[in-house]
Amino acid sequence: MLVAIASFCPAAVLIILLPGPDTLVTVRNIVRGGRSSGIATAAGIMLGLTMWIAAAALGLAAVLRASEVAYDVLRIAGACYLVWLGVQSLRSLRRGGPVELETRRGLVGTGFRAGLTTNLLNPKVGVFFVTFLPGFVPDGYPVGVTCLVFGAVFLALSIGYYVVLLALAGRVTEWMARPAVRRRMDAVTGTVLLAFGVRLAVES
Repeated sequence: MLVAIASFCPAAVLIILLPGPDTLVTVRNIVRGGRSSGIATAAGIMLGLTMWIAAAALGLAAVLRASEVAYDVLRIAGACYLVWLGVQSLRSLRRGGPVELETRRGLVGTGFRAGLTTNLLNPKVGVFFVTFLPGFVPDGYPVGVTCLVFGAVFLALSIGYYVVLLALAGRVTEWMARPAVRRRMDAVTGTVLLAFGVRLAVES
């Protein structure tokens, strides 16, 4: 189990560090409402993650107990998802010009509501937990409980990320907007995510 957690943590950290809607809406609210608004936004995101984790673990426990084929399907889907994320990161290297921190349409409200809504309405979060976690469950361990453990680890890592983001709000926003920094981040994360995806696909 410790080996599985050790393998899971680097992949989880890379997923967390990828600047997605959750990070962007937090940065937006920091800019518009200060650190207090950012804290409320992060709290909403953490609640959304908790709900996704619980739903995924409960559903996976039933599905995977009933079918080994379902397990393989989810494992392959998780591998494809990681490869897709990696390809998206590498494709972004072709983009020129300054990197702008913008939020997508459909982000509702501010503060806590914005964080919760953005997280729950982002299908990638659900796909991640439903398809990615099973690939790290060791043989002989209960799927539902083990996925909750991995989910708790992911949640703890996410909290750490947002604590740092909020503590360095102004500097992080400026740093992430630098094209050279963004390109390096995309290159490293894209390559590693592709490697994780291939590993997950080929293991039995």
